[in-house]
Amino acid sequence: MSRYRISVEIDAPRAHVYDLFIDLTRMREWVGGVTSVTDVVGTPDQAGSTYVVHFGPMKSRTEVLVAERPTVFRTKFGTFLLRGESEAYFEDIQGRTRVVQDFEVKGIVPRIAARIFASGSYQGSFQGELNAFKAIAEREWSGDRGLGGGNTRVEGG
Repeated sequence: MSRYRISVEIDAPRAHVYDLFIDLTRMREWVGGVTSVTDVVGTPDQAGSTYVVHFGPMKSRTEVLVAERPTVFRTKFGTFLLRGESEAYFEDIQGRTRVVQDFEVKGIVPRIAARIFASGSYQGSFQGELNAFKAIAEREWSGDRGLGGGNTRVEGG
């Protein structure tokens, strides 16, 4: 098992950030390779809900384990390439939001793939996806394009 932690601070309120984070219709805007989300049973704001994330021909069945608006969102996901659990925490920092996302990856092939996705902040990496999410959340909250700033960090191995 491998664990990775990434984080970012977003210049937008926690409820706005959380709601965008769990919006399945928008996931492909920041999660690299997502082509669609199908077979949604329930809603992502309720534990026990399920959906299938498509990465081209690959499918990842996902189950919502914890959904506590606006503080935590935990899922279990899996394909032969990448499987495990992800938990995102949303912390209010004087009107801004710190998002801390933990990945726990299981299996030999998934651990190798996760190590690649956890390295750096390139587009498609765990951190790169969270950085892209940050840009969308800030742009939408401010009504302005190109807002940035904040601190990002990757931990784990």
